[in-house]
Amino acid sequence: MRKNNIYRIIDANLNRVKEGLRVCEEIARFILNNHKFTADFKNIRHEIDGIIQKACPVSVLLKERNSDGDVGRLNSRGELKRSNCRDIFWANIQRAKESLRVLEEFSKLIDEKSALSFKRLRYKVYEIEKSSFKKVSSLPDSG
Repeated sequence: MRKNNIYRIIDANLNRVKEGLRVCEEIARFILNNHKFTADFKNIRHEIDGIIQKACPVSVLLKERNSDGDVGRLNSRGELKRSNCRDIFWANIQRAKESLRVLEEFSKLIDEKSALSFKRLRYKVYEIEKSSFKKVSSLPDSG
């Protein structure tokens, strides 16, 4: 596998994890009105920035980005099926966990220390998911 492919995978999953965490953060902030969960999601996003800055220059990731030529770009199956904020939250926390796993695995090929950091963050997200379950599950079916 060429290194530029690894950088593309890392770039795509950095974007995906941060987007997923941000959606969860907004739900925690504006719908749950929960300061702790809001801060937890924000802190993880900022930790991700710190990890990647040490592992790989952003300029390298941007150089390898190919959004226009991404064969997965138009695949939105399942992404439009959201009935309420609960669905949005659960879909995005899953997205964050999955992306952290991908970052953990592919970072092993460029910087083992960052791989361990991504693993640690993945487990943090597992804990936030568990802690938030009751509050998110109690959100109404509408809206």
